[in-house]
Amino acid sequence: MLNQKTLIAAMGACMLALAPAACAQMPTTAKGASMAEMAHPMMNPNSIQPETTLDISAEGEVMRAPDIAYITAGVQADAETARAAMQQQANAMTGVFDALAKAGVAKKDMQTSNFSLQPRYTYVEIDEGKGRTRGEQRLDGYTASNQLIVKVRNLDNLGATMDSLVAAGGNTFSGINFALDNDDEVRAEARRKAMENAMSKAKLYAGAAGLKVARIVTISEGGDYSPQPMAMMSRGKEMAMDASTPISGGEVGYTARVNVQFELVR
Repeated sequence: MLNQKTLIAAMGACMLALAPAACAQMPTTAKGASMAEMAHPMMNPNSIQPETTLDISAEGEVMRAPDIAYITAGVQADAETARAAMQQQANAMTGVFDALAKAGVAKKDMQTSNFSLQPRYTYVEIDEGKGRTRGEQRLDGYTASNQLIVKVRNLDNLGATMDSLVAAGGNTFSGINFALDNDDEVRAEARRKAMENAMSKAKLYAGAAGLKVARIVTISEGGDYSPQPMAMMSRGKEMAMDASTPISGGEVGYTARVNVQFELVR
């Protein structure tokens, strides 16, 4: 009888000892499944599948009449010696600066853009006799160049300003660039148009695919375009005439570009 009671007590103690371990093991599978489910990318509200996005590039352009012009002009002088070439260009540039000042161009609107002094060579063939010749470079003189960027604020006097520059000794012209003195508002308008065009494109593509635009994911600016110099004659001696040189500014355009990624939903 005692042995039977002892056996029952031992079995009860063993079951009590095993119960916590069994309880600890039972929720393991459920708990692991819950964590895996939470880590699944489909449960992340911010995740976007590649097939639900649309990348659009668009641009907006605004045209305006210019109110300023930049002239790139200057003096080029050739002489037998470097000193003589430098002196000739210095005398001519002094006259150019004086003429521009008389035309109403402020000193702050004149900026030297390039200055150089280079030797000039000619190629000659020397007869060595017996039907043989050899080539040889010989120094022919020096060329001094002084180039200037001039900002002209009064476009009505642009032609007269160019003529006075030539009359004073200027003999090189490499370009005219028409622009707006303050282009902040125009650039902002071009950016707004670019974004409007991107939105319009996105709605068109989404509608054609049976989807609709949910939100914008990313926006990046693709750079903007400003007016570039307009090519002119390289030598300006022929421009001097009795009447002012006719110049037309036309319109200048500013273009902004954007790259936008959209999320599409059904």
